[in-house]
Amino acid sequence: MADKPAKDNTEASVLPKPVDPDKEARKKIKEERKALRQELKEQRKAAKLKEAELAERNAELNGDDGGGAATLVITFIIILIWLIIMGIFIKLDVGGFGSNVLAPIIGDIPGINNILPEGSYTPTEKKKQEEAQQPLVNPVDEQLASSLDEANLYIKRLENELRKEMEENKNLQEENEKLQTEVTRLQPFEENQSKLEQEKEDFYKNVVYADNAPSVDEYRKYYEEIEPDVAAQIYAQIIQGQADDIELEQYVKAYSSMKAKEAAAIFDAMIENDTGDAVRLISRILGKMSAENRGAILDKMTEEYAGKVTDYMEPATHKATVSGVGN
Repeated sequence: MADKPAKDNTEASVLPKPVDPDKEARKKIKEERKALRQELKEQRKAAKLKEAELAERNAELNGDDGGGAATLVITFIIILIWLIIMGIFIKLDVGGFGSNVLAPIIGDIPGINNILPEGSYTPTEKKKQEEAQQPLVNPVDEQLASSLDEANLYIKRLENELRKEMEENKNLQEENEKLQTEVTRLQPFEENQSKLEQEKEDFYKNVVYADNAPSVDEYRKYYEEIEPDVAAQIYAQIIQGQADDIELEQYVKAYSSMKAKEAAAIFDAMIENDTGDAVRLISRILGKMSAENRGAILDKMTEEYAGKVTDYMEPATHKATVSGVGN
């Protein structure tokens, strides 16, 4: 039993120890630094020897050995003072030279970065800070932002369309007010015209076309015997009325023999190019037709024009003819 622990210790000493990668790396870096320092030390030593040799040669050439060594020492002191001053300026970060210019260059170099001002951002630290400050973008938030932008654009488009509609409505309202003003201005003239038509209709109804009134031929004979000036005017009106009645009968026959669609097209054209008498003439022609033909033509006419003719043919409003003689 006593031999067994001894044997285990012997085997443990024979087996290689586990290698620590970090320790080996640090050891290697340390050896490299040591070798670098040694090399730099040797280079500085060689440079000093070379400088001393050059100084001796210069002294030999100048004949003054002591003066060459003093010059070398003074030059070295001046350079050292300038280096110290520059180090102080960098440490104090005068003009931002240390933090803004040197920190990005030597910030990650060990040892040398000790001359930088405190709080200077090295490239590594700056990158970490930027990554920490960079906001995390949620895809849902990004999609929501895009939807909000589209909604804002749609709202602006609707606002522009609403503004245009409001302007158009305003223009239409102004035009409607102008038309209403014109209607108000023309209203008295229309009322006077209606009153005149009514008075003329009453005259024909109560005098010329009364139940007990003489025939039109007898009125013509009577008016031929009265005063010439007055008779001439009345006589011309009666003769024109009879001629119009004969011409009207011819119109009625012609349009009654046509197809309803063709007659309606002619009537529409007459009203469209109306010079003031088309509606009355069409109303008289249709009034002489049969109800069947009249209805067929009105059905084929434009709705607006058919309405005008129908309004004019209303018995309670229009009974006088073009010449002033009732139908």
